[in-house]
Amino acid sequence: MRLGQYLGYAAGDVANNLTFSLASAFLLIYYTDVAGIAAATAGTLFLVVRIWGGVTDLVAGRITDATSSRWGQFRPYVLFGSIPLLLLNVALFTIPSSLTPDAKVVWAYLSYALFSLAYSFVNIPYGSLSATMTQLPDERSRLSTARMVASSLTILLIAIVVSPQIQNAADLQTSLTIITVAFGVTGLVLYLWTFFTSREVVQRPAGKVSLGQTLTMMRRNRPLVVLCASTVLCLAGMFSLQTVGVYYARDVLNDASLFIALTVAQNVGMIVSALALPKLIDAVGKKSGFLAGGVIAAAGGVGLALAPGSQAWLGIAAFAVLGVGLGITNTLIFAFQADTVDYGEWRSGVRAEGSSYAVLSFTRKTGQGIGGAFAAYTIGIGGYVSGGDIQTEAAVTSIRIAAGAVPAALAIGAVLVMLAYPLTERVFRDMVAETAQRRASGALTGEDALGSAGSRSAGSRPDGYGDTG
Repeated sequence: MRLGQYLGYAAGDVANNLTFSLASAFLLIYYTDVAGIAAATAGTLFLVVRIWGGVTDLVAGRITDATSSRWGQFRPYVLFGSIPLLLLNVALFTIPSSLTPDAKVVWAYLSYALFSLAYSFVNIPYGSLSATMTQLPDERSRLSTARMVASSLTILLIAIVVSPQIQNAADLQTSLTIITVAFGVTGLVLYLWTFFTSREVVQRPAGKVSLGQTLTMMRRNRPLVVLCASTVLCLAGMFSLQTVGVYYARDVLNDASLFIALTVAQNVGMIVSALALPKLIDAVGKKSGFLAGGVIAAAGGVGLALAPGSQAWLGIAAFAVLGVGLGITNTLIFAFQADTVDYGEWRSGVRAEGSSYAVLSFTRKTGQGIGGAFAAYTIGIGGYVSGGDIQTEAAVTSIRIAAGAVPAALAIGAVLVMLAYPLTERVFRDMVAETAQRRASGALTGEDALGSAGSRSAGSRPDGYGDTG
């Protein structure tokens, strides 16, 4: 693949993060300190709407798998879905101050739910593109790395632009309106770049895949099931941290502007680890790399929870360690996902990039909802006072727990689950080769392949393990 394709694909994730990461990092503080919504109410909103976003991911995956156009299967959604998404991002951060408290909550639910729906029909096709652009493991790792680096740089940009406004909540509404409009224009240009540089080249089996075939493929796809279970835990921890990161800077370190330093530290760690990931994979493989990343992330979380607020550099260093661990695990999740698409085709004869990515995205959204809700509930239980007032010691402690202890515990859980992931690099190469031979010889696909696969012995499989149903 050419450099322009990697850059063009990465541009799409920059555009995604101009909306999604902005909401992940600053929507809770916008709700509590600008709109005046209670932290516990916002926590329930996050849980409900993000799980709703997971459901819309499944719908988007099914619809995109059935799509065929002169522009390809997934690229049209990146092009035409971007405009409503970017407009809804503005609405998300523009709750009219004249509304009653109950009406503000209704606006928050509706705008976030519609935003999540629009995001599904852009992000699911975008994420599915990587499985159609190449089947070479090193190229997929580079695509994931390009995506992670772009995401990290965008999150850093968002922190630099938005966090200086946090100290004065009275001006935050105007600032966010201007920022979201500017991000909308920039995002549209970036989505166009992705559309014109990405190409879907991986051959798909002829004919449409039925819903029953897709569901059977996913049920028998053990690598996808394990990956999804680990992802729920990994993302719950990550979004607990991301949701209260700005609170950590302002209320634990006593300086909201330090959120920039925390974000720099975390994202430099993520970028460095993502850039080093291809060599790590060559040395130990994707699975061992993920396990190492989870342990590193857990160590960073423990450090973050215990670091004294008077020593800001310790909190910043812990954020950097967390960034290294999260950079490894989050990058590899996308590389694993593309591999599970190939496993699904090898196992069942059904290739369903959109549905496979949608299932993973559903679990990611579930993890994000759990993490965001848990963070909001934790600071609410700790007695956080909306409006940016000076917080009690109990509230500050609850922020430490949500930012550090929760991510550490969940990272260890993700590692333990991922121990059951069955695919190695050798197994994957054997699967791809066998699938190519089937295509060339017109071998079984769909339901026929399912029946044949169920009758094989474990010894006849390229990976040597038994039925995954």
